[in-house]
Amino acid sequence: MRGEESQSGDHVRAEGEPVRAAELIAALCLATDLGMGFPFEHGLQSTLIAMRLADRLGVDHETASQTYHACLLSHSGCTTDAHVTAEVFGDSLTAHLHPVMYGTRREVMTGIVRALPDPGRAAPVRALQVARRLPRAAREQRPHLAAMCEVAGMLADGLGLSPSVQGLLAHLTERWDGKGPLGRARGEEIPLPMRIVHVATDAAFQRLLGGAEHAVRLVRERAGHAFDPEVAACLTDDATTILALDPPASVWEETLEGEPRPPPMLAGEALDRALAAMGDFADLVSPYLAGHSLGVAQLAAAAARHCRIDDAGVTAIRRAALVHDLGRVAVQPRIWQEPRPLSAHEWEQVRLHPYQTERVLARSPFLSALGAVAGAHHERLDGSGYHRGAAGAELALPARLQAAADAYHAMTEPRPYREPLAPDRAAEELAEAANAGLLDADAVTAVVAAAGQRAPRLERPAGLTEREAEVVGMLARGLQTKQVAHALGISVKTADRHVQNAYRKIGVSTRAAATLFAMEHGLVAWGELPIARAPVRS
Repeated sequence: MRGEESQSGDHVRAEGEPVRAAELIAALCLATDLGMGFPFEHGLQSTLIAMRLADRLGVDHETASQTYHACLLSHSGCTTDAHVTAEVFGDSLTAHLHPVMYGTRREVMTGIVRALPDPGRAAPVRALQVARRLPRAAREQRPHLAAMCEVAGMLADGLGLSPSVQGLLAHLTERWDGKGPLGRARGEEIPLPMRIVHVATDAAFQRLLGGAEHAVRLVRERAGHAFDPEVAACLTDDATTILALDPPASVWEETLEGEPRPPPMLAGEALDRALAAMGDFADLVSPYLAGHSLGVAQLAAAAARHCRIDDAGVTAIRRAALVHDLGRVAVQPRIWQEPRPLSAHEWEQVRLHPYQTERVLARSPFLSALGAVAGAHHERLDGSGYHRGAAGAELALPARLQAAADAYHAMTEPRPYREPLAPDRAAEELAEAANAGLLDADAVTAVVAAAGQRAPRLERPAGLTEREAEVVGMLARGLQTKQVAHALGISVKTADRHVQNAYRKIGVSTRAAATLFAMEHGLVAWGELPIARAPVRS
């Protein structure tokens, strides 16, 4: 419902109030779980294990803080060159390579080979695919891993972390024995926080695959090879405590509590920059999506100003748009590259990505306030959108603005199945969607104006004229006929005639029914209009 509360920022944290950086980083860690194919909160569990190791090793405060943030971000480069990885590897790297990435060279090569062919193909076809894809995999390995490390460092910077954490992430793929694929460091040249992270992330994954005993055995075998023997021994000597996790319970709160104090805080422009970094992480999943989240955010915010929404409301809309596509990373990357029509299974993955966005945002108190708008960017007024199939009155103004902004911006971007539309043609398409009852007409008008295009010709529902639609929207806000007349600068008699004509066309006889119609068709007026209020009781 478009009430006053949907236009202000009162329902979200005040714009100037600082937010813990860890809230955003931990949410991004949840998104990396989706991108890697890990169970939800796997990255948080890895971080708990890393902090238990750090505690038993007796590290100083700075090392503990670096370990915490580096572990949360250890897979944040997973969307880097995802389209290339999808072309080269037919099967899951997580299933085949990650179990052996700290193993011997032979084990690593075996994992790569197993991941190359498409699953479900006949043996001769799989063998041919391996032969064709292996040379490219060998060529792409070093550049890809270097890019992953670089992207992770840039995301750490965007999320407000110190340069020391950014530098750590350059050592993500190194090994104690110096045989890491990038060969940047060995032994104690690798910073201690990353040596802890290496043991913790592998132990957490091996525990997931085969239980604690399996994890301990492999960590012990890899000590002195991939792992710092002292860190590995610390885990194997007290594995029962360090690896103890309660599977049914969420570890979100425990993970946030484990952050060394004082926690880094974000506010104002720093907070916006961190949210933009999260959007960039999602957009990296395909070159067709580069800059999409920021573009939608800027357009939605400009459209909100056209609607005379207050500053706090504009900020909330912009921030929700920055993170609206986080759930894209849960979709198989090759789907975003398909030039052909999607299969039913592929389309179902796409339909669920707004749901995945909401799930990622739901854990954080700050981000959860943005989730309802962020997750509604593919909803449509007639209920034909996704993922909820919400309709009419269920969609508040911020959600309608974001849906229109997302649709317009996507039309002006290239996709594997079409060329980008020219801005004026995208504006026409948006107007057609509004006339068909899919998008909010006023939101479309605001978005088109914000994009610098000429206002589209829109048809109002039930044959209402522009003035009649305006009057119905004011009635839905509780204004009486005299107040409508005053707001529009017309006589009361003329205002009443508009009301009666509108009621007749809509087929209603009461204000309540007209209000419901207005909500369903996006006619509720907003901005600086007064709202009728009941007398305050003494």
